[in-house]
This record gives sequence, structure tokens and C-alpha cells, in this order.
Amino acid sequence: MAFDLDQKRLYEMLFNTATEGLLIADGNGIIKLANPSVCEMFGYADKEMMGSNVDNLLPKHLKPKHEGHRKGYMKNPHQRPMGQGYDLIGVRKDGTSFPLEISLNHFEDGDGQRVVMALIMDVTKRKEQEAEIKLLNKHLEKRVNQRTKELKESQLLYRLIARNFPEGTINVFDRDFHYVFAEGQEMYRYGITSEKLVGKNYLERLPPEVRDLMRERMMQVLVGNNQKFEVKLKDQYYIVNAVALSNDQGEIDRILLVEQNITDRKLAEERTKEALEKERKLNELKSRFVSMASHEFRTPLSTVLSSLTLLEKYDQAGVEDKKPKHYKRIRSSVRHLTNLLNDFLSLEKVETGKVYLSHDTVNIKELFQELVEQQNQVTKSGQEINYAFHGHEEVDIDQNMLQIMCTNLLSNAIKYSQENKQIDLRASVDDQRLTFSVTDRGIGIPYDDQENMFERFFRARNAVNIEGTGLGLNIVSKYLQLLNGTITFESVPDEGTTFIITIPNPDRS
Repeated sequence: MAFDLDQKRLYEMLFNTATEGLLIADGNGIIKLANPSVCEMFGYADKEMMGSNVDNLLPKHLKPKHEGHRKGYMKNPHQRPMGQGYDLIGVRKDGTSFPLEISLNHFEDGDGQRVVMALIMDVTKRKEQEAEIKLLNKHLEKRVNQRTKELKESQLLYRLIARNFPEGTINVFDRDFHYVFAEGQEMYRYGITSEKLVGKNYLERLPPEVRDLMRERMMQVLVGNNQKFEVKLKDQYYIVNAVALSNDQGEIDRILLVEQNITDRKLAEERTKEALEKERKLNELKSRFVSMASHEFRTPLSTVLSSLTLLEKYDQAGVEDKKPKHYKRIRSSVRHLTNLLNDFLSLEKVETGKVYLSHDTVNIKELFQELVEQQNQVTKSGQEINYAFHGHEEVDIDQNMLQIMCTNLLSNAIKYSQENKQIDLRASVDDQRLTFSVTDRGIGIPYDDQENMFERFFRARNAVNIEGTGLGLNIVSKYLQLLNGTITFESVPDEGTTFIITIPNPDRS
């Protein structure tokens, strides 16, 4: 019973300490649970949202439409990831509104009633950042257009602006691409003056890797096709505007070329894009975690509670022959929950850099034999682990990491194989490396999913109904990075999978 309390406390901690808003509502939209983050987000006191309708969190004009969406969702419930292209608006208790994103998932509660869980994020800051970026780009384009117009209106003003043109240059070439005019702060930054450039060929000053591109672009300008494009010179980025200039007879005899150094802006945009992409991936990861945890913890806990209830009834009725089955179910559920917690703890240690290598002298042959004996206790009916070893028996390695990796592969082989299927463990040690492989004859991995097998919380589409966190292979790959090892696999759907781990042998290499 103490174990049940610990699981409940852990589940409550995950729910109450989540930085994103979490709420659970029934099919009529009545809020059953709301964590502190969602109460604070909408300006309600603790538990004040309980019993109210989710429609009250929306603008008045959207409530009727949302009611239809909600009913439609309950008829066809499905997982909806964060975002999905909708611009959503929430309304706080004080009537103020704010942008948000919502991820939806559904499950059945203990009474068998379908409920919906929503993960809610306030995206006000992100929307403001996107607006600022758009405004900055619009402002910069306006500045360039305005300066080009002013240059045409007055030659004197043209020179004044050109000489002080920020982070770039303004140039005029003849038809042979010789400088007629050149000014701009970019020149003076490199110690170049217009006097040094006039009469020289522009193309000959360019790096060979962009010379052909610039010649092609300016040839287009000479036939009346003005150009605007981006180019990279060494480690600098430029926006280039090339415009045809005509003489009194209307003939194109010169080219006005404006180069603006946008390196700082380019880097800022790339950093912003990277930050937004990281945020998107983090939101997706959190959504997958909530979905996985709500299912993986609820199922074994429900099994334990139902088996305990039946055991109490059997005690009252004096029935003994049905008890062993339920004891076995409880042990299996507890073992599953323990594996879940071990996966979470292992991942947390790796992600926070709290994993430290130890160097143990390990008898590999005996260690793998013990692991095989342990796993044989949880195999399905008719399953058998066939073990073979050759080579040096002792290796200097982190024993705990090795046990976790091998156990993970063996338990996966058992889970993803049917009854009466053989599983092979092959291990060898030579002077350079330790190698071991686990082969099953199970469901295999779909080809489209194989490139994602080592991502956190990833489950292949043919394994979603099989218990697991999607963390095991991710943890194995991170351990192998610490050990300078590698993991590869070969898999054929419906035929089986072989995972191969190779670790350098520091004790002998």
C-alpha cells in the first residue's frame, strides 16, 4: 500500500508543479481538475475553476462555435498536438485576453467516462517577438527604398547619404563594370576610399566563388532586368540591389549597385529561428511526455487496484485458487512502474550531467549469463534466450551501464516478440572491443520509423499498444556516447530485429 501512495504523490507532483497549464474536463466541458499553473494563467484562485465550463475561458463571441467544436471532438476524439495552425485566444477572469496554444488528448477515467486533458501555454511573448521581427524587416526595407529615392532626387544629397551609408556601400559602374562612383561606411571600415576604386574593375575585386554569379546578375541589369538578391562574401552576408541607369537618350549605360551588410541581422534571425524551433520541439516533447505518462502510469495502477479489490472478495469468500493470478498481475504492474521510474531517473541523470563513469573489472561472460537468467523469469510462454560467448572474459568497464544496456535490449526483445519465439544474445571480447548483439524474431520496426528510434519518448507505430516509455534506446545511446561506443540495428517488419553494440576495450587497447 505504501507503494500506491508513492505513485499517487509522484503523479500529483507532476500535475501540480508543471509550468504549463493542465486541466481535465468531461464530455460536457465541465472542468474536473486544474493545476496551479492554469489557474494562475487565467487569474483564478486555487480550485476556483473546478466545476466551471471550459467555454468560460474563451471570448464571448467564440463560445457557441467552441461548443460545436467540443462536441465534434468528443464524437471523434484524437490527439491534437500543440499549435496545429490555429490562432487561439483565452480570456482571464478579469476579462483581459491573451494568445495561447493548446494540446489535447483523451482517456477514460476510473468510472469509464471519457475525459479530455488539455496542455495550455501562454504564447504572448512569442507573438510579440514575431511581431517585432516583422516590424524590423519592414522598417529596414522602408529605409533602403527611401534612401534610393533621395539619391535620385539630388546629386548633392546622394553623395552625402552615400558617404554615410551605414553598414554597406553605394556604387555606380559603367557597362564594363568599372567603378564610376563608390561610397559607404563599409569601405571606410576596411580602409578603402572612393579615389582608390574609381576606374578599377568591380568583378576583379570579388572572390572567385561569387564572381560568376555577380557577372551574370549585372548582365541582366544591363538589359533592363533589375536585380535584388542575397550573397555571402567570406563570413559576411549582404543584400544587393542592382538597378539600371539610363542616359539622356534612354540607353542603359551605368549600373547602380547598393550593398548592405546584413550579417548582424542575419545572425539574429537565425538565432531567433533556432530559439523558436527549440521551443517548438520542447513543447512537442512535453506533450508527448504528458500523453505517455498519463497512460503508462494509469494502466498498471488500475490493474493493482482492481486485483486488490478482487483479492479482498476472494478472502471473504474463502476462494484460494484464483489468488495467484492476481498476485502475478500485481507483481507485473509493480515491475512495470519500477521500470518507468528507472527510465525517468536514468534520463534525468544523463540530461543533467550527473552520470559518472566507474571502472570495474567485470567478468563479461558471467555477467551476461546472470542477466539472461533474470530475463528468463519474465519471458512469455515458449520464449527462450539463447546465449553464446567467446573471447576474453574480463573487461574494465562501467558494470551498471553495461547491465542497463543489455537488460534494455533483452526486455525489448521479449516485449516485441510473440510466444514460442527464440531470442539470441551473442557476446565477444577481443583486444580492441567488446561486442554484443540481441536478436529477436518479433514484430520488427517499420522502415519509416527506423531513423527516429533513438529519440526521447519515440514509439514505433506498430508498438503503441505495447507498454513502454520510449526512453530505453535513448538512454542506451547516451550511455554509449559516454563509453565512446556505438549502436546499430537491422530490422525487417514482421520478421525481427538485431541490435549490435560495440564498445572499445580500454583495458586491452
